[in-house]
Amino acid sequence: ELKNVVQNVPEIIEVVGTAHTDKVLHISEEDGETKLKEVLQSLFTELMSVSKTVISEVVSKLISRLNIKREVRELTDKEELILRLNKQYPGDVGVMVAFLFNYVKLNPGEALYLGANEPHAYIRGECMECMATSDNVVRAGLTPKYRDVQTLCSMLTYKQGLPEVLHGVASNPYTVKYLPPFDEFEIDRCILPQETSTIFPAIPGPSIYVVMSGEGTMRMASSEEMVGEGDVMFTPANVEIAVETNLGLSLYRAGVNSRLFE
Repeated sequence: ELKNVVQNVPEIIEVVGTAHTDKVLHISEEDGETKLKEVLQSLFTELMSVSKTVISEVVSKLISRLNIKREVRELTDKEELILRLNKQYPGDVGVMVAFLFNYVKLNPGEALYLGANEPHAYIRGECMECMATSDNVVRAGLTPKYRDVQTLCSMLTYKQGLPEVLHGVASNPYTVKYLPPFDEFEIDRCILPQETSTIFPAIPGPSIYVVMSGEGTMRMASSEEMVGEGDVMFTPANVEIAVETNLGLSLYRAGVNSRLFE
């Protein structure tokens, strides 16, 4: 797939030069993961290090070429994405770099997880994001803010392949649990229809609840709260939460991954 990108996007060759793209075209699976990462890091670093003036000029050529192609054939999803990104961030290096990223479309109820030092861009739609505690955010593109290119290019993992899409596991008829393969957190997605209720069992760690839509009641042993869209609730460890609604309610719960307590 990376070879196809290099072969079919001449603007990348124009920016990074034939020496870097030839490395991509001559790699094979026999070279091993370390070699593959080195080649991708070399290509990505060269692309990210080019001046804004050069990138802006080359992105302009790219957009013109895609608009001409659109007149003779249907563009791919990735090509359509490039045009949309350029409308939001004209001439930004992130427009070009998007060719080196996976383009993932999630359906309602689907989720994906990203390890530390994995670059990503949230494009559009509504989602719930949960982050582990982090000591920094290093920006790559699609932003007017400062980009620390040297730090960025040295810290990334350069793993290749498609991300795993999680579909969650049903805890009850209304709640689905999403468990990423690390200990920092898990997320429950709860959608209650009208005139229904559910229980979040007591767990050994604290939780944060975010109400996305609707309204209802959240009840603990010692208190009861009316909640609605935009409300956020913190609950301590070892507390059972009962939720009920008359009109319907959609909420998410984030807490420490239950694997940690097994």
